[in-house]
Amino acid sequence: MKTGQIIFLIVLIIPFAEIYFLLQVGGVIGAFPTIFLVVFTAALGSWLLKQQGFATLQRFQASLAQGTLPAYELIEGVLILLGGALLLTPGFITDIVGFVCLIPQLRGQLVKYVIEHKLIQTIHPFQQSKPAEKDALEGEFRKED
Repeated sequence: MKTGQIIFLIVLIIPFAEIYFLLQVGGVIGAFPTIFLVVFTAALGSWLLKQQGFATLQRFQASLAQGTLPAYELIEGVLILLGGALLLTPGFITDIVGFVCLIPQLRGQLVKYVIEHKLIQTIHPFQQSKPAEKDALEGEFRKED
């Protein structure tokens, strides 16, 4: 299955699963406690997003000041952004995945997995992206009047 098809299935299935779980939880604890729980996780998520985002930004700036590439912090930043968006989305499945992205220990494990399995293509600033073609001519250009 192609990546686009997998993403399409996830986008299609997740809302139905979220509605199902919201109805199940609402049937057990009631409508108002369910709504309160969804709003509470959104508020907690926004607080965690702010706290973890600022901490990661400070580490990012410290890495730049030391002259090192802040790859770990960049991946963390993307996960924090994803986690915040998922926590602001109503539902319990997205909340669980969002909390995994925002809790530092769990996020660290995710970043470690991404780096070890090279799930993100790294680009070095001084590395050629592809070898020079044999038919290319190099030279200087000068405009004559």
